[in-house]
Amino acid sequence: MTVDSPSALPFRDPHLPFAKRIDDLLARLTLDEKISFLHQFTPAVERLGIAAFRTGQEALHGVAWMGPATVFPQAVGLGATWNPELVRRVGEAVSKEVRAMRARDERVGLNVWSPTVNLLRHPLWGRNEEGYAEDPKLTSAIATAYTHGLRGDHPLYWRTAPVLKHWLAHNNETDRATSSASVRPRVLHEYDLRAFRETVEAGAVAGVMPAYNLVNGRPNHVSPYLRDPLRTWTGEELLVCSDAGAPSNLVDAEHYFDTHEEATAAALLAGVDSFTDHGTDGSQIVERVRKAYEQGLLSEADIDTAVRRQLSVRFRLAEFDPHYDPHVCTGEFDTPGHRALAREAAEQAVVLLKNDDDLLPLAPDTRIAVVGLLADECKLDWYSGSLLHRSTPLEGLYERFGAERVEFAEGVDRVRLRTAAGAFLQVPPTDAPDEARGAEGALDPALLAGRTDLPPLTAEVTGTEFALVDWGEGVLTLRAPDGRYLSVAEDGYVRASADQPGGWVVQETFRLEPHHNGHLLRHLGTGRHVRVAADGVQVADSGDVFEVITVERGEEAVARVAEAAEVVLVVAGNDPHINGRETEDRTTLALPEHQQRLLRAARAANPRTVLILTSAYPYAVDVARLPAALWTAHGGQAAGTALARVLAGDVSPAGRLPQTWYASDADLPDLFDYDVIGGRQTYLYFEGTPLFPFGHGLSYASFGYGDLVAGVADGALTVSCSVTNTGDRVADEVVQLYGRAVDPSVTRPRRELLAHRRLTLTPGERAEVSFGVPLSALEFWDVAHDGPRLETGPYELLVGASSEDVRLRTTVHLDGTGPAPRPVARRGLAGVDFDEQSGVAIVDRTRTAGDAVTPADGGTAELLYRACDFGPGVTEVSAQLAGEGVLELSLDGGPVLAALHLDSPTAGPYAYTTLGAGLVAEGVHDVRIGLRGPLRLAHVGFSG
Repeated sequence: MTVDSPSALPFRDPHLPFAKRIDDLLARLTLDEKISFLHQFTPAVERLGIAAFRTGQEALHGVAWMGPATVFPQAVGLGATWNPELVRRVGEAVSKEVRAMRARDERVGLNVWSPTVNLLRHPLWGRNEEGYAEDPKLTSAIATAYTHGLRGDHPLYWRTAPVLKHWLAHNNETDRATSSASVRPRVLHEYDLRAFRETVEAGAVAGVMPAYNLVNGRPNHVSPYLRDPLRTWTGEELLVCSDAGAPSNLVDAEHYFDTHEEATAAALLAGVDSFTDHGTDGSQIVERVRKAYEQGLLSEADIDTAVRRQLSVRFRLAEFDPHYDPHVCTGEFDTPGHRALAREAAEQAVVLLKNDDDLLPLAPDTRIAVVGLLADECKLDWYSGSLLHRSTPLEGLYERFGAERVEFAEGVDRVRLRTAAGAFLQVPPTDAPDEARGAEGALDPALLAGRTDLPPLTAEVTGTEFALVDWGEGVLTLRAPDGRYLSVAEDGYVRASADQPGGWVVQETFRLEPHHNGHLLRHLGTGRHVRVAADGVQVADSGDVFEVITVERGEEAVARVAEAAEVVLVVAGNDPHINGRETEDRTTLALPEHQQRLLRAARAANPRTVLILTSAYPYAVDVARLPAALWTAHGGQAAGTALARVLAGDVSPAGRLPQTWYASDADLPDLFDYDVIGGRQTYLYFEGTPLFPFGHGLSYASFGYGDLVAGVADGALTVSCSVTNTGDRVADEVVQLYGRAVDPSVTRPRRELLAHRRLTLTPGERAEVSFGVPLSALEFWDVAHDGPRLETGPYELLVGASSEDVRLRTTVHLDGTGPAPRPVARRGLAGVDFDEQSGVAIVDRTRTAGDAVTPADGGTAELLYRACDFGPGVTEVSAQLAGEGVLELSLDGGPVLAALHLDSPTAGPYAYTTLGAGLVAEGVHDVRIGLRGPLRLAHVGFSG
């Protein structure tokens, strides 16, 4: 071996610190090589013996998109466990499967894009299934546990490198690449940043991914928050990976920059280190970075900074120390332990919503009717792996109660489709093999839009009955008698070719559109209509008119089996690929009408009807006439077994709702209203009566609470109580501690989660539960002084089984600081630091930093700034303004005292000018500012 051998170079020396090794490697890379590292798919550098690398392996609740893997409950289901220790074990199992799969398939990456820590602020968000909770404390607790499991316990080398998604304030799929979330400073610091902060500070996060949307008028991919506060929260290098296609969106969709060179340079300078764009082709990103460098928009030092962060992750993954990698032989795949963990997680995620007269659990000899569109389904979502094992509710009930005691009716509508010529659509016979997998079990993307090795549908005099399901809003699926869904492939033919609806563009959904005396059948994936051609049924610009002949309504089958049963289980919910998923928000909390019909039919036939909701999000359902109801997220491979064990009482349910279940759509804010404080959103501020509150969940046991003790010492609250299982079975209880300021000077949460503990107790067992809560958890962001503040005064501590089921309470007095007037004579007023507003949108002050305010619709807006101290007196007001319009200022709700007129439009939204006027004021007053017209306000100053 010579000194020039790559293996002898300092960056290969495991005895040197990572920082020195990265310095050495950076110095050896050429500029072209470093630029090539900035794309998601980093090429190999053969002269240095460096392998290719890619960022991004989806692992939200199991390894996704790479073929069969253990499938755990959806993220919202993991949140419903309220059990960080369990979730840490799930993360550990997932990371071991990543390692095992990587060992046999180099396409599997060790930089995992998970978890999603976006807060579940709005239940109509299409990606609700991907988050953990609406509460930042619970979200950060679960996310921290999952990242610790993914990272592993070794002090130096990581098993996988987790990246948090999606930075920042991202809760809408509608216009997600162009919409801007208006986030006031208090919401930013008290809500959206908190889930990220506590997880990053815990030390198991390798990086973050910016979201597609804009925040305060600025795309997240050029957010100054990527520097501060994000990178101030940890001493480790953080790798920022763009979301797919987002770098190009800066120009193509958002029109925020004129050229891709400007956009790419701005993103890199803001803190983006790896550009996910144009698939595996890195040439366009490389060209943009090179041109930006040549145009002087970037320096080589800027490029080095980004490459250093990527290399930091690669070194932590032991890529350059394979002989020292503690995880190289620790990969495990589909082990008995992982299968048992999947079942345990699914069991712990079940939430018992209602259980009048102790209808549940069911006796072993109960005659059961199980009905509903999800009764014999084990649904996956976009971020699931392929199932190795499958358990539906029906299969779980057969296994637990015996097939002879369980009757089943799916409840689909059975229909025939007849053309005007009198022929029926039918599925021709075929001997084609039932094979839809590519090499090594990985999903073949070409088959996600429907297989082409099967013959297309035909039209014959004798017809086929199809199972029709209306998933809501008129979105239909049609299933052939052999169980396959009608689908359309790229060749445009309709075939019974899909095992389930799925794919980025779902090709298995249709809509019946009334037309003359029949219906057109529109295929939603292509937007085209179904027509019968000589060589088969296909989609075209014009379609045939079909008569829909209903052979049997779903509720008829449901009623038959319900009448003969002792208990009816109605399994309802959603298909995660339809009406609510990535790229598509829901429009209502209501259960789809088809499923409401089935529920009504079951309840009319048998009052002992239990509703089992299996869904990725909350519903507003009428449970008043139902004796019992449960909810679980789609629970992965063990969902059915877990559900049956809970229904039988083998496991006492202890899942808790991770978000508020509202009673109706009328309780919801606008999807784009990110002001949780002003909009009174989530359990923190909602003043109405929810269907079920945050933290709600019942048990088959009962629990007594007592002995509450609270104190303050060394900058923390200490709270303890006793919890006793007063029931007759082993059960888990989730003890929840909330706090609230009793007499706050500003709007504060009605109550906020401070800590929680899930514990298992045997009958009669008593446990002492203690919590330590830093006083900083009770701080708020004081816009008057631009920083966090703990307010002096009384705080009520609430302990119980949900945010509304409070069993114990006490009050402590905390010594902080009292409210102080804004020193406006010295500091002026930042436009965004309002206390209250009406009609305001927060926008970017410049492309790189700062916020301004403007009327949301270009019309008028009102701003209130309380307790502004003018000192001994001022005589003039000035304002930094852009656009055109009028600023009006008044004190204490009185008449307008100063009006600043910007009569001619400025050169652009960032071309601020300063206008002044006379204003005589002294002492402390509330300041009201009105904006009239498309005017941007950055800052108001006072002098004299």
